[in-house]
Amino acid sequence: MKTTSQKKSNRLPQESEQSQQPAPQAQAEPKPDNRLPIDTEARKKNRTLPTEKVLQMLQIASPDLFRVAEVVGKWIWVSFTEQPAAEVRQTLAQLGFHWNRQRQAWQHPCGQFRLSSAGDPRERYASSRPAEVAS
Repeated sequence: MKTTSQKKSNRLPQESEQSQQPAPQAQAEPKPDNRLPIDTEARKKNRTLPTEKVLQMLQIASPDLFRVAEVVGKWIWVSFTEQPAAEVRQTLAQLGFHWNRQRQAWQHPCGQFRLSSAGDPRERYASSRPAEVAS
């Protein structure tokens, strides 16, 4: 009976030596953090606000964002065709919005925190554009 140390390896001698040595790692420079500062305590508080209050804050902070906002159920979504400027992203984040990569939209839970849902929530909940209703 052979012991573990007596078993033959399928590797060539030079392969076993190379596998024991750590591969040199390329020194990648860390990406600079270009995000603008956010008051995290105010952001946490804003995420619990009701839909109407968030819409008021959005209209005051940025009328342009209010015009593209969509209310889906009790949540508010803001979508763009291209990546918005850093200042716009900062405004949305400060108001309590978060980026949903799956839906490609900034979303605000308006105090109604839920796990992700299968399918499009617009098929299940009423959807409206508050800027169109206010006009």
